[in-house]
Amino acid sequence: MLKGKHLIDPMDFSVEEFDKIFELADQIVSNPGAFSHVCEGKLLATLFYEPSTRTRFSFEAAMLRLGGKVLGFSEPNSSSAAKGESVADTIRTVACYSDIAVIRHPMEGAPKVASMYSSIPVINAGDGGHQHPTQTLTDLLTIKNLKKSFENHTIGLCGDLKFGRTTHSLVKALSRYKGNKFILISPEELRIPDYIKKEILEKHNIEFEEAERLEDVIDKLDILYMTRVQRERFANVEDYLRLKDSYILDSDKLKSAKKDMIILHPLPRVNEIAYEVDEDVRAHYFDQAKYGMFVRMALIVNLLGLNLSEAAFDKDEDTVKRTGTKIKAIKNEFRKCNNLKCITSIEENIPQSFYTSNGEKNTCRCSYCDHEYKIQAGGDFNGATNKECENNRLISGF
Repeated sequence: MLKGKHLIDPMDFSVEEFDKIFELADQIVSNPGAFSHVCEGKLLATLFYEPSTRTRFSFEAAMLRLGGKVLGFSEPNSSSAAKGESVADTIRTVACYSDIAVIRHPMEGAPKVASMYSSIPVINAGDGGHQHPTQTLTDLLTIKNLKKSFENHTIGLCGDLKFGRTTHSLVKALSRYKGNKFILISPEELRIPDYIKKEILEKHNIEFEEAERLEDVIDKLDILYMTRVQRERFANVEDYLRLKDSYILDSDKLKSAKKDMIILHPLPRVNEIAYEVDEDVRAHYFDQAKYGMFVRMALIVNLLGLNLSEAAFDKDEDTVKRTGTKIKAIKNEFRKCNNLKCITSIEENIPQSFYTSNGEKNTCRCSYCDHEYKIQAGGDFNGATNKECENNRLISGF
């Protein structure tokens, strides 16, 4: 079902495909030794253009515990990116040597570009402040094991919701389950992007509210998802210093929380969760980190299409179906996306693509970073009509 697919956005997989990954992850948790040889002879490429500890180590540990091997780089200066090589050329080259690749990049949409040119499965390990789907798999497996269900929860997302890619992906994923409500807790400057509210919450009539004080809503929550204010996402250090201590969870604030509420955090933390909270039975962020390795093991196995009935890959079958899409150069009258954090702003020869969403007749969004553009009355979006915007989406294969 999942063999040869890419994971760039949580919505790339159906609920049933998520369930398949979680089912396998639970089997691995119960008996990790039974899976210690299923990836023998397979190589995972780790392309980390941005610093990472947990995510990179988690992927590497996952592949090694499956019996595979890892090659890659942990920062761009140790790769040909320092010489100006494009993401497209890097993934084409890496695909010659490996069976599956994971990429983290500071520019929004970079993993999507990699998937367009790759002949092996590509996993998005975080693209700027945009998406982080494998952290979402981690979060969901943790919730599944602790809450026994993905439905009928009140989920509080607290902290940096503007640049917090983990929160964007989690809202997308949990919105597909019945009865969930979101409370979005942040200062006004760090509110969740409008496209998440419009495209996910409002479009699907999902109940949500916005709040500025954690104390005012913590008693309503079944799940509290804390995030740090990320220095690396701010262009202005003064703005970061002003907002970095907006929310600090401590034992005093937890007095009014439900006894069975669970506290999650994608880590690393700075000071948004006091160390005294670590001793609270509701704190599960280090359990989260462990679940992250197991769910990434399950993801790798599924994307490679391993034959688990034989506890090893079927040697007579190609281990990775080469399903990369060939992209033709498209003469495009649009300007590049003007979001300076979008991958198209720094790399040439990426076929620009926009999409229109149901109910937003006068809006286009960039297919790589979801940046919004308004179409003028009479159809003037960089010289394009809404229909041309839609056609461009179809031509580019999105």
